[in-house]
Amino acid sequence: MPDPRTLETYVAWLTEGGHVQAVLDGGAAHATVTRLHPGPDGALKVESRYLFASHSDFDRYEREHAPALRADGVARFGNTPGVSFSRWTGDLVQAWP
Repeated sequence: MPDPRTLETYVAWLTEGGHVQAVLDGGAAHATVTRLHPGPDGALKVESRYLFASHSDFDRYEREHAPALRADGVARFGNTPGVSFSRWTGDLVQAWP
């Protein structure tokens, strides 16, 4: 698991360093960054979630923007002890305010 300093560096990169804005500029309609509460194992985790208006917007983002953004994240944090990346995709069923 990453140490608290690494976690905060990662959050700053997402929120202040331009990563989330780059995903929005690349086609996402909405973004959130959440510092998750530690689970039973005490692991420190951050979730960044992006919503795209359509599959075609997401597909375009995947082709044109994601490779460079992922490479940047791996270059910055990929060799940091305790840091790992995971990814899921899905279809939004319903959202509430």
